Amino acid sequence: MTRGVIRAPRPARHPSDRFVFAPDERASAVLDTINAARDRLFLSLFRCDDFQVLDALAAALHRGVEVSVLLTPRAKGGTRRLDELWQVLEGMGAALCRYADPVVKYHAKYIVADDGPALVASLNFTRKCFTRTCDFLLVTHDPAVVEGLRRLFEGDCLGKVLSLPPRARRRLVVGPEEGRRGLTETLERGRRSIRIVDPKLTDPAILELLKAKRAAGVKVEVLGREGLRGYEPHGKMVLVDDEVGILGSLSLSALSLDFRREVAVVVRDRACLEEMDRVFRALASPAAPGRAGSVK
Repeated sequence: MTRGVIRAPRPARHPSDRFVFAPDERASAVLDTINAARDRLFLSLFRCDDFQVLDALAAALHRGVEVSVLLTPRAKGGTRRLDELWQVLEGMGAALCRYADPVVKYHAKYIVADDGPALVASLNFTRKCFTRTCDFLLVTHDPAVVEGLRRLFEGDCLGKVLSLPPRARRRLVVGPEEGRRGLTETLERGRRSIRIVDPKLTDPAILELLKAKRAAGVKVEVLGREGLRGYEPHGKMVLVDDEVGILGSLSLSALSLDFRREVAVVVRDRACLEEMDRVFRALASPAAPGRAGSVK
């Protein structure tokens, strides 16, 4: 009698990450993430004026999902819109908290539904960012990202700095604690190419690093406030050697790197990197007459 070999069960594979740029896919990615929740939903908001998103949150509450929302206490233009958003969410029955740090400005944008998916974005959940801006987001089922974002959310609601698990730190860049170090180390590893989309790239140390990289023969390309095929500048994305990407709310400015709660996600999924490469090339190419804003 031949005995079969007992094999250890393979770890469950989660779906691949999904990179989203096309404006007509942004709102659906956000809505799909919200609609996926069955028990718990965590949202980190800076701005939100899109009724589709608010309706989806109301529907989640109606089906028994516990919805928790973390809001910034202040934003450019005053607090009126933030107060109105607070009242709307509170009226729905969502559990709300404000980021309490008196110095650090809150700017993170992410969603976590149950044990996944999670969404990390450079965009606000607004009609403008769903239609007109140059923005990026990533949808992931990676347990490391899900666990890390939930831990961050918990700490920020409690007003405590909670350390992220090691595996989460490999995929999340959280400012201000790790913003500068995380972005700098990624850029320093560039050997062939560094490509950046960032309308707020002004940090002196980062600019010097990019200058040194270019002098060493690394191809450095930056898309700032000009061009972008007609899209309004807003989102941030970094692509190094076509092997690692970073996207999220974190920009390469001193304020963002050192004085704001920001969240960016590290991308190593090959299909996502190829799509990031395609989008960068399309944004960098001159728009044909009548084709502004046509990158998909």
